[in-house]
Amino acid sequence: MRALLVTSVGVTCAAALTLPLAAPALSAPARPPSQALESPGSGPPSVRAAERPVAASRAAAEAAGSTQSLPLEPLAAPSDRSMGAGAAAGQGLERRTARPFSLVGVVWDDADAELHGTVQVRTRAAGSANWSGWQDVETHNAEHAADLGSDERSSGAVRGATAPLWVGDSDGVEVRVLPEAADPQNRSAAAPLPEGLRLELVDPGPDPAPEPAAETAPEPARAAPVGRTATTATFAVNPSPPTTTPAVVPEVLTAESEAASAVNAELAPLGASVIPALTKAETEEAANVAAGAKPYIGPRPGIITRKGWGADEKLRERQFAYTKTVKAAFVHHSATGNNYTCKQAPSVLRSIYRYHVKSSGWRDFGYNFAVDKCGNIYEGRAGGVTKAVLGAHTLGFNTNTMGIAVLGSYSSTNPPAAAVTAVSKLTAWKLGLFGANPKGKVTLTSGGSNKYKAGTKVKMNVISGHRDGFATECPGARLYKKLGTARTSSAKLQGR
Repeated sequence: MRALLVTSVGVTCAAALTLPLAAPALSAPARPPSQALESPGSGPPSVRAAERPVAASRAAAEAAGSTQSLPLEPLAAPSDRSMGAGAAAGQGLERRTARPFSLVGVVWDDADAELHGTVQVRTRAAGSANWSGWQDVETHNAEHAADLGSDERSSGAVRGATAPLWVGDSDGVEVRVLPEAADPQNRSAAAPLPEGLRLELVDPGPDPAPEPAAETAPEPARAAPVGRTATTATFAVNPSPPTTTPAVVPEVLTAESEAASAVNAELAPLGASVIPALTKAETEEAANVAAGAKPYIGPRPGIITRKGWGADEKLRERQFAYTKTVKAAFVHHSATGNNYTCKQAPSVLRSIYRYHVKSSGWRDFGYNFAVDKCGNIYEGRAGGVTKAVLGAHTLGFNTNTMGIAVLGSYSSTNPPAAAVTAVSKLTAWKLGLFGANPKGKVTLTSGGSNKYKAGTKVKMNVISGHRDGFATECPGARLYKKLGTARTSSAKLQGR
């Protein structure tokens, strides 16, 4: 069976102002802020060794990953001449060695404070003397976040944060944060930087141990019993009819992993790494569409589960948060950059997940789904892929919508056709479950953003870009131009 490929990319969204307005409070209790320095594997292990009768490497992989949080220091002057003479001094860190990491970002204490300035990093490839050039880190703030007034936003754990940037396997770093000039004619008169600036260095840990290969994919999964012991199998993204029984391995799941998998139990066995694709007819049957009715639902695409990309379920809030329905989909780019391979996508996702929870103080991964440049689709925020899970993707419009992050940065780079096709397939299926027409319009009520005041009723496309609800560059001009194609293809897949 062919291996599943996964990727991750980066996205850029412009800095945006937030408005102190209310939104539905549906998230779980507050979580303590991230620690100043977290060592690899710190915190309670996902399962005690004696409780897990499988390979020790798998248990180690689930508990692995770490975040180094380093306070920034005053810089006497910009660290190179490219910033211009007379530029205001900022904060940063000189070149230094660090524990291995693959993703970077900068956070600060007050989630409502804006970082008006420039953030740049350079890194050293692990085990070498090779330093990168300066790379820009997108300084967007709360436009990817839980709605103001929600339990998640009001937890006391949320911080201001830049976008995360994927840098690959690194062990050295230098960072500079330079304030924006309050007066363009006088660069020394700079806007103040937010308090408590810290550099976050994220190590995603190793990929999950591969499941035993099966000669063929199993039948589309039916409901699985909820219990500690799971039967895990390997699936292909587009499975062919089975001819033999797949190889399986018994595995003991943690309570958190069990819960995250059980919400998808009607789609795949407990502990599955992939939810297999279905034909349109099979999808209609699974959705209990009445005979002779026009279901307008696309075939279910293959979806790599949180288990499949290695999400550590100990990190997130234990409870799930839901809204009433899914009326629209907002498409984003992740702002993590395009320097990743499809094989690295699970690592990118684990890094973003850890950055969202441990560094930014969110309850879970912010987006409902992610898509890589090879067209693989990933389950994002936990709660069930068929359900109306409340995300933290489009400030002011998280209620009754879903967020899809295309991994990469697409302001000046065209998104791969495979990624756009995956967005079409995903929306045709998921929006179809809730009766939404991908080519249609929908009226949403703003929870408050820098574009629409709270309570404003806004008519939008059912498939919209982040910038339609918030003044931001996201999802990048090149990806935004492809949304018309996605709408048409998605509607066609639904049979419209």
